[in-house]
Amino acid sequence: MSDLWTAAQAMKATGGVLAGDEWTATGITFDSREVAPGDLFVAIKGIRDGHDFVADAFEKGAVAALISDECPGLEMDANRIAVPDTQEALEQLGVFRRANVDAKICAITGSAGKTGTKEALAHCLAPSGKTHASVKSFNNYLGVPLTLARMPQDTEFGVFEVGMNHPGEIVALSKMVHPHVAIVTTVQPVHLEFFKSVEAIADAKGEIFAGMEPGGTAILNRDSVHFDRLRSHAEKAGVETILGFGKHKEADLHLTDLALGPDASSVRATICGEAVTYKVGAPGRHLVMNSLAVMGAVKVMGADLALAGFEYAKLQAADGRGRRYSVELSGGALTVVDESYNANPASMRATIETLGASTPGPRGRRIAVLGDMLELGPNGPSFHAEIAEAINTSNIDMVFCSGPLMANLWDALPDIRRGLYGASSKDLVEAVKAECHGGDIVMIKGSLGSAMKPIVDTLVAQSKMAQNQSDEKE
Repeated sequence: MSDLWTAAQAMKATGGVLAGDEWTATGITFDSREVAPGDLFVAIKGIRDGHDFVADAFEKGAVAALISDECPGLEMDANRIAVPDTQEALEQLGVFRRANVDAKICAITGSAGKTGTKEALAHCLAPSGKTHASVKSFNNYLGVPLTLARMPQDTEFGVFEVGMNHPGEIVALSKMVHPHVAIVTTVQPVHLEFFKSVEAIADAKGEIFAGMEPGGTAILNRDSVHFDRLRSHAEKAGVETILGFGKHKEADLHLTDLALGPDASSVRATICGEAVTYKVGAPGRHLVMNSLAVMGAVKVMGADLALAGFEYAKLQAADGRGRRYSVELSGGALTVVDESYNANPASMRATIETLGASTPGPRGRRIAVLGDMLELGPNGPSFHAEIAEAINTSNIDMVFCSGPLMANLWDALPDIRRGLYGASSKDLVEAVKAECHGGDIVMIKGSLGSAMKPIVDTLVAQSKMAQNQSDEKE
């Protein structure tokens, strides 16, 4: 593993006071559970004070700690840098590294599809040069500076996910990242608890252009009703090139032909006038549309478009974001689609459409297990009830619902599609397990707070149990 930070660099970036010996860190983290040997541990004061875990971080192999307070159990001679505020110091590390890396940087935001688009772009850039990207959904005031601080000095391409819950949050993050390219995947009614309208959400997404590098490129959804609004934000920020992606006849990154499949999709498109044909290795129309933005970013960032198309075919959905599991049961294979990480009206409709386009096995059915979509404000009940139309038109055979908001969808469903309603996801676990059999495709989706992942885990564990029983018989 290559060196990431020296004591001298960290002191220069933060203006902190060094104690202990000189050191070199190969990684950096603020989560004591994830400390690896060679890490610099940053003690963040959050719900739990990171200073309480500094001694534990050293036991796990941390070479130094960034602190602003006393740390219980810390050895007197332990390597550390003292600063007034560790969160501010983390930001300073990120800003310092960004200023000293000669890489093409892309920032991605949007109401849906941020993480999948980030993963796809990083995957497609990798054959063309050393690529660094956010892990998981590290897209907030802690995740973005941490990702910057983790960026190796010799990075050639950087991909950063940028998110928000409130107005003004993206401005500061954009000014840390200083992207050459900014992608806005879509604008949808999410986080409406904190915004007065969807237009206000579009304005917040438009903050991504605040920190753009001179001569930068904005890549916007040309099919969105908010395209002109976002374009105006980009123009006011001085963005030099604005590209639209989608089916719209004026899209610069234009979808010309599409064949949706149960496991992958074949795509024909023109990317800034260049005809390309490629396959997206995971199913879903929404993934295809975002792939246009990815391919546009690949071209603008100077990477190889042909290699990117080749890599797209290898792409697999991430955990909680469409990953598929084949669960071997006595009656055949049950397909479990894990969409448990997040949900909003747009992504819910997209995944229901994808489920409807999937082909079950012999005597199999399409089953949706749905939890609440959160942070939708006063219109939350109606947003949930309206999902019934997508279910009916997508030929979903059975629906399970959990949570107070999903009760509105349950009431809107015809009896023929009803499986079971539960007050929480716990109330559905055993019923879904008992109902699903070989040949079925079951999709589990909801906001993270609706706790749908245990249902996924229960269904997938059946395959492991069956394998263990088979091994015992042998």
